[in-house]
Amino acid sequence: MNIAMISSWHVHARGYANDFAAMPECQITAVWDENEEAGKAWAAELGCPFVADYRAILQDPAIDGIVMTAPTSMHGEMLLQAAVAGKHIFTEKVLAITTEEALAIAEAVKEAGVQFVISFPHKCRADLNFAKSMAASGELGQITYARVRNVHNGSSANWLPDHFYDEEQCGGGAMMDLGAHPMYLLNWILGQPKSVVSAFTKVTGRAVEDNAVSVLEYENGAIGVSETGFVAQDNPFTMEICGTKGTLLVRDGVSYASTETDDKWVCVDTLPTAPASPQRQWVDAVTKGTPVTVGIDEAVALTVVMEGAYRAYQTEQRYSF
Repeated sequence: MNIAMISSWHVHARGYANDFAAMPECQITAVWDENEEAGKAWAAELGCPFVADYRAILQDPAIDGIVMTAPTSMHGEMLLQAAVAGKHIFTEKVLAITTEEALAIAEAVKEAGVQFVISFPHKCRADLNFAKSMAASGELGQITYARVRNVHNGSSANWLPDHFYDEEQCGGGAMMDLGAHPMYLLNWILGQPKSVVSAFTKVTGRAVEDNAVSVLEYENGAIGVSETGFVAQDNPFTMEICGTKGTLLVRDGVSYASTETDDKWVCVDTLPTAPASPQRQWVDAVTKGTPVTVGIDEAVALTVVMEGAYRAYQTEQRYSF
């Protein structure tokens, strides 16, 4: 499986390249980058050619798929072109900044029949799959509330690249990037929301938000809370799922209590086998035709909710889907 890496812009680009290069089925055969100097340097690192014209990659029959880690603002056009050209697609989140762009990509992906995977790694964690199964099983009762917090200190400790604060390239700040994980997990647990309100702040004074919360309301009365930021120290990933019969917590382990446990807290020692990583799922889908759990429909659903969250912030009003 011959792969072209599309831009070193994203902080995960090199990690993805290393992951795919380590798979025996894969070979990285080309690099494109909007920054020619950076692209040539990365191509030299990977031992493959730098291709200055993106269209040449799409027209090359020897290239099976692309890994999209270009600026988020470029995803809409470039992913659409890749799908139309029949290239399999692995992309960094988010799929696109607007729902209109996301739907156009989805239509092209489905029409072309290409394999598509988006990087939603938290959906491939064993602990979170256990949480999802508990929520679906009914042991927690009707789910009334879910909260996911995913933060780091990238802004306060100044280790994020400067271009992560470029609103034109990124489409937003912390919520658009790190906040994608809580958002797609809430979609997974609670489904499509009916409305959202948002509070975003700029603690470090940069052009985009570095501290953000969105609160989502669902048709059945459930509430979802997506918390993210680049200004938190020593604050581990947290998920809470609350229902009419019990509550589950994921934070340095999994524990739950319910009427089934006589309201006593149980620490979960044995977790289910985790699904394959998004990277592995993509390669297996292309080479073996196996189904994926992080595909185009999940990608579109994230963009829909994310666009709503930003509209709510920009208008300082509740946004209804």
